[in-house]
Amino acid sequence: MTACIQTRLDRYRTRNVPRYTSYPTAPHFHKGFGTEAHARALAALDPAEPISLYLHVPFCRHLCWYCGCNMKLASREAPIAQYAQMLRQEIDLLASHLPAKMRISHLHWGGGTPTALLPQDLAMLMRAVGDRFQIEPDAELAIESDPRSLSDEMIAMIGALGFNRASFGVQEFDPRVQAAINRIQPPEMVRRAVDGLRAAGVKGINFDLIYGLPHQTTETLLETIRLCEEIGPDRIALFGYAHVPWMAKKQRLIDEAALPGAEARQDQANAASHALQAAGFTAIGLDHFARAGDALAQAAEDGTLRRNFQGYTTDRATTMLCVGTTSIGRTPRSYSQNLSETGAWARAISEGRLPVGRGLALTDDDLLRGEIIERLMCQGRVNPAAVAAAHGQSATALADAEPALAELEADGLIVRDASGLITATPLGRPLIRVIASAFDAYLATQKARHAVAV
Repeated sequence: MTACIQTRLDRYRTRNVPRYTSYPTAPHFHKGFGTEAHARALAALDPAEPISLYLHVPFCRHLCWYCGCNMKLASREAPIAQYAQMLRQEIDLLASHLPAKMRISHLHWGGGTPTALLPQDLAMLMRAVGDRFQIEPDAELAIESDPRSLSDEMIAMIGALGFNRASFGVQEFDPRVQAAINRIQPPEMVRRAVDGLRAAGVKGINFDLIYGLPHQTTETLLETIRLCEEIGPDRIALFGYAHVPWMAKKQRLIDEAALPGAEARQDQANAASHALQAAGFTAIGLDHFARAGDALAQAAEDGTLRRNFQGYTTDRATTMLCVGTTSIGRTPRSYSQNLSETGAWARAISEGRLPVGRGLALTDDDLLRGEIIERLMCQGRVNPAAVAAAHGQSATALADAEPALAELEADGLIVRDASGLITATPLGRPLIRVIASAFDAYLATQKARHAVAV
């Protein structure tokens, strides 16, 4: 690779762009979309269509310095138990606004750490979901967990409740890196949690890994991948560490001088991707890897892969309902986000109001650009004119993307054929977020700061 090409690529790699788990992205949600607008969107849902349900638990038993999530450190049981009771009330409140008893095809517990709940409270909440919704027999039931605090009792409960997928934030196994991010979890600890869940009947195991962490090197990351391979997860997500201390104050505890630079981050990302594929994982989208035969790998192969707030998914539902503080949901023509402050969230529920803090009604242009961006993020290619025609719109509505596309093409990140099909090149695929941003009509005007592209 010539120095000239390397310089151009470095310019893209350090560009701050969204992760595009939604379009428009969350910074564009506003308070003008509130409880009444969300209630109308819920009432308009098609009862015949399945939905996804996301349940958010903001509590963690340990503080991880790298984390950018909105979380609360759980030092006492009482606040968690109180939150669980309010969550049950919100499930009832949400269901009361629906046109029917909706079918659930995907259910995901996230956080925070959902397993910070007591086992009996998790069971109580799953009963509440079962009472107000119809969980399809083949639904994916997934839960995030922390091996540092996962008890045998919770493992048994997760199995008894029928969960079939569990996710762990492994991040990195090197002791020095773990100390620098305040997440101490030896491989043996993770192995015990995985073995316990599999023995309880949870067949699908996901790991999250992160590159770009303090004191991390390509060698430590490759050793982490080797250890992960021994433990045997079915899916691995490989994320670049997003150092955003202006948003996540806990990240101020991380020594910025120990963070690898742009070139080192790129080397780590490339080496990890190659190692995972050499270990038998299929590369999926921007940053996911799955064993051959896994449903996610199959979805990538047959073109049905989707992307939402949980990342890459097999979930085909056009509606994702949500409960819990800060949680974000989607209906066919809107986004909504719950209040982030626990007290305000609980008061709204107690008063019988959907606890929506902000949201967004989607325009026809939003839907068009959102589909183009999702196809790029999932498949690495798209024909914008064909998508526009399917939406009953002219490709001229996308004319503002042309200058950025021309630059990307000149720099070798995309190729375009006579039909208008855009395809990311091998150089461009790691920069797919940058390519997708060409169609983002909001990006130039937004004030939010995003993580670097690689």
